[in-house]
Amino acid sequence: MSAGATDLIAGDDEPRVRGFRLEVIEGPAAGAVWARDQARCTIGSAASNDLAIEDSTVSRFHCEVEGGESGVRVRDLGSKNATSVDGVTIQEARLRHGSLIRCGRTVLRFELADRTVAIPLSERTRFGSLVGRSPAMRAAFAVLERAAGSDVTVLIEGETGTGKEGAARALHEAGRRGPAPLHVIDCGSIPATLIEAELFGHERGAFSGAAVRRVGAFEAAQGGTVFLDEIGELPLELQPKLLRVLEAREVRRVGAATPTPLDVRVIAATHRDLRAEVNSGGFRADLYYRLAVVRVELPPLRRRPEDLPLLVEAILGDLGRAGRVPPEVALELQGSEFVASLGRAAWPGNVRELRNFLEQCAVLGAASAPGSIDPPRTAAPAPIDLGLPYKEARQRVLDDFERRYLEGLLAVHGDNVSAAARAAGISRMSLYALIKRHGER
Repeated sequence: MSAGATDLIAGDDEPRVRGFRLEVIEGPAAGAVWARDQARCTIGSAASNDLAIEDSTVSRFHCEVEGGESGVRVRDLGSKNATSVDGVTIQEARLRHGSLIRCGRTVLRFELADRTVAIPLSERTRFGSLVGRSPAMRAAFAVLERAAGSDVTVLIEGETGTGKEGAARALHEAGRRGPAPLHVIDCGSIPATLIEAELFGHERGAFSGAAVRRVGAFEAAQGGTVFLDEIGELPLELQPKLLRVLEAREVRRVGAATPTPLDVRVIAATHRDLRAEVNSGGFRADLYYRLAVVRVELPPLRRRPEDLPLLVEAILGDLGRAGRVPPEVALELQGSEFVASLGRAAWPGNVRELRNFLEQCAVLGAASAPGSIDPPRTAAPAPIDLGLPYKEARQRVLDDFERRYLEGLLAVHGDNVSAAARAAGISRMSLYALIKRHGER
């Protein structure tokens, strides 16, 4: 993949973060030490962790210690027995030299090291449709570039709207399979009763309604790539079948007597932390190991505000080429005051929400006074009527919340019910019920 001069950053040194050391001082693995030139260490009982601890009270993926610009932090990964720092149970906390981290019966001592650790960054500011100059984004580009040179299975993680599908397409196009098909399966939008046939295909008469033989996604992508979007939504009962496909490199259609050999690359994506899902029993550990040969995390927009000017330019360029934004409006939307106003929003929908907002501004002329507008904000909650009985007052507040949440959710996702349901963590049927209840179209 080639890049123009404007897509490169010259003479930019790799950022460095403080190194650290971990020593198990209590528990079955007492004496074990982790001290490497890495900025991140995962801790758990699974062998794939950086620091694997054989302790029945330690979850498969218990916690993660990572260095960054704001120091070294520890984050619990949905462990069963929780993580505590210096006696306080935490979800995430900053560590100081000498802090004690407890995972079940195991206690680790954290120590800052004299060495610093370099974070590899790509020189590019673009990878396919993804753009960014920030260290967080260029660190993701560096991993994607290395992964593109092989057929290794990749797991792309990130919040809704961060560009996971764009990363998957860029990976496919940058590799040797680029000229071959890329077949996308959204595991979160296909009913559980149909997803097996969508993935693996079926023979005629295999089940009620199977009037003709159908080729599944894996066979359709022969020689190319299968992208399994929102893999965390895959029903638990189908996960062993997907694991067999990945291990045996062959697929058996529903109702078929013999398997079909496969030559495909697999890329998966999820907005969930599958390590926490493994801990809770919602995702198979062996399938996670097979999928996460290489993990890439796409940062949320709030962690890379310095990328806003580049993102605005790229999005407006795409919209302009599609004839959806006149050149004079695009120029106005790139004004420094307007772009600075974008940095005041949290952007929970990330780049997708930013794109929708810019298109809205182009249509409604919201950029006529760039310095005076702000991205959409959540409305103030309705006042509580203390003259009503508790149950009725409570129901009014809940109804108001549901209606405002629903309006904002559908607006962010352009009225795409499947995408909105995934972002909300509910089924499409549940979302349709909310839409009907509150009279939304």
